[in-house]
Amino acid sequence: MTHSSVFIGPVSLEEINTTQIIDGQMARHLGIEMTEIGLDSMTARMPVDHRTIQRIGILHGGASLALAETVGSIAASYCVDRHLYYIVGQEINANHLRPVRSGFVYATATPLHLGKSSQVWDIRVKNEEGKLTCVSRFTVAVLKKTLHL
Repeated sequence: MTHSSVFIGPVSLEEINTTQIIDGQMARHLGIEMTEIGLDSMTARMPVDHRTIQRIGILHGGASLALAETVGSIAASYCVDRHLYYIVGQEINANHLRPVRSGFVYATATPLHLGKSSQVWDIRVKNEEGKLTCVSRFTVAVLKKTLHL
């Protein structure tokens, strides 16, 4: 049985990493980069370094949320006709399960709901050993573009 992708149109890591994650914006500043595109998921990674740790030397929870919202937003934007619609975050939550002190963390976003006016994404953040470090749920609104945008 062949499964089709939830993503609309062609999508590549190169396109995302050069047109969606750009200089001067948070994702680039934190070192976030997209690493994998599946049929119904996208994965990004982020270094655990001086930009993303808190005062006690572990990954900052806010950095985990920035990673989760970045991968969720990009994935969500490729599930709509990007000429007609855009997405904006409405709500994000997270449970931090395990500290990370070094290396990279990987966030994989998978849709729970892809509606006409909203989407809900499950985002799992894991360390380099594949252990779950954070779980997040991210909700976006799907908005119609107007001539003014």
